[in-house]
Amino acid sequence: MNPQIVIALYKPHEGKDAELRALIDQHVPTLRKLELITDRPALLARSKNGTYIEIFEWRESGRAHEHPEVARIWEAMEQIADLPSLDSLEEAGRTFPHFEPIR
Repeated sequence: MNPQIVIALYKPHEGKDAELRALIDQHVPTLRKLELITDRPALLARSKNGTYIEIFEWRESGRAHEHPEVARIWEAMEQIADLPSLDSLEEAGRTFPHFEPIR
């Protein structure tokens, strides 16, 4: 598989923002440690409605679905956040959408 850019969205459930941020902070380092993503710097931003937008480059996405460390993070995320599509964001309907930078 050739490297691919992915845009992952996570909208925290009420009162779960800090818990979700802690998981997001583990996500990219775990993927990088397992050599599932490239060295391209990842981006994290937030939309007006509080959805986090994480952008990174897969090296190998298929193996991520089989790895227990990644599964633990993804399963925990699914318990405390919705995983909306990009078109659910108000900003996505605009030319050149802007988001709040987180890192």
